[in-house]
Amino acid sequence: MFRLWVRQWKDTHLLRDTVIEDASDDTRTHKVLKGLEKACEEFDLAKPIWLDVTIRDFQKHARARFTADAFMEPIDFDYLEIRIIEED
Repeated sequence: MFRLWVRQWKDTHLLRDTVIEDASDDTRTHKVLKGLEKACEEFDLAKPIWLDVTIRDFQKHARARFTADAFMEPIDFDYLEIRIIEED
């Protein structure tokens, strides 16, 4: 089972979080992208853009933060964080 933990933070406080599960045979990349899309739908957010720094962090640590510069519209939180908590 693949599980992606998505959390929304503001002023060091957790605003909300969700865990997206995916048991499909997709690649890890597809599971991450689909999980992020599902979480954004659940949080009623536009999908963030993957900046180079975000990609590097995710490749190194299996987690990434999307700050205001990764979103096309204004956000009312500090950042959206994704983290893989379980892989197949």
